[in-house]
Amino acid sequence: MNFTQSISYCFSNYFNFNGRGSRSEYWWFFLFTFTCGIILSIVDVAFLIIADISFDSILWTITPLTTLFQLIILIPSLAVTVRRFHDVGRSGWWIFIVLVPCVGFILYLVWLIQDGEPHDNMYGAVPTNIL
Repeated sequence: MNFTQSISYCFSNYFNFNGRGSRSEYWWFFLFTFTCGIILSIVDVAFLIIADISFDSILWTITPLTTLFQLIILIPSLAVTVRRFHDVGRSGWWIFIVLVPCVGFILYLVWLIQDGEPHDNMYGAVPTNIL
């Protein structure tokens, strides 16, 4: 799955928490959201500078474009993460492991990085080449 396929698939399956998601699907979508978040943050800060807001208050100012983008991608990000966990044979509820200090984030990251199960599992068929 390439960059554009991943983005279109994740947005077309906005509320789809079922099935499996490949590594490429997850990481391309992550790259898209990360890059857009940085760009929108820069644009928000530029607007604040143009509006002549002091740098001390920039830290406490709500950035509307970034906040709106984060709200738009919240559900698809959760859905693609749950599908990614399904690909490695874990329940989507394991997403909450990240709340465990230190160890939780490490396990979360390892499960997102590792290759999916090479055979069909209880969550569906192998997700490679699904488009």
